[in-house]
Amino acid sequence: MIDDTYKPSPLFDATAHLVQELTKKYDLDEKRLYATGQSMGAMMTLGPNIKYPDLFGASFVVAGQWPSDQAKPLAKKKLWIVVSQDDDKSYSGENAITKVVKEQGTAVGTAVWNGRSTTAQFAADVRSLKAQKAPVNYASFKSGTVVPAGSTTSAHMATWQVAYMIPGIREWVMDQSL
Repeated sequence: MIDDTYKPSPLFDATAHLVQELTKKYDLDEKRLYATGQSMGAMMTLGPNIKYPDLFGASFVVAGQWPSDQAKPLAKKKLWIVVSQDDDKSYSGENAITKVVKEQGTAVGTAVWNGRSTTAQFAADVRSLKAQKAPVNYASFKSGTVVPAGSTTSAHMATWQVAYMIPGIREWVMDQSL
């Protein structure tokens, strides 16, 4: 659907059209559709949010990136972004995207979290970030805190193993609407 050159395949538009058709067929609330993805799935979340800005009420983006020169439409979106500072490509990519979003006048709540936090600490971290009351929330994991000791996995791969277990993020996403 999307590759590292950011060139969408025909399935990119087909996916957005499928969501639109399913929304009609099953009488879903079109203001409360959500997207999430990690890595290439995050790209498949960011891309439709840019090209189809009225499709999703909010999105959870994990370890992703998109060309920042195309990111202006994201300033009108509700996003929760999580990335590891050790993930050079995604971290720099998300920093560039959030810079564009801020330049468009959109508030971006930011936080730096320990990727080894307890469930209770993550819940407190989420509450603290939510308290910034920004439509875009951007949490990065401190360098050296996502990859388990002795593991050979990359920070890019380890990010979503932590991010999707954090209490409160999904609830925030699902509380949003267009």
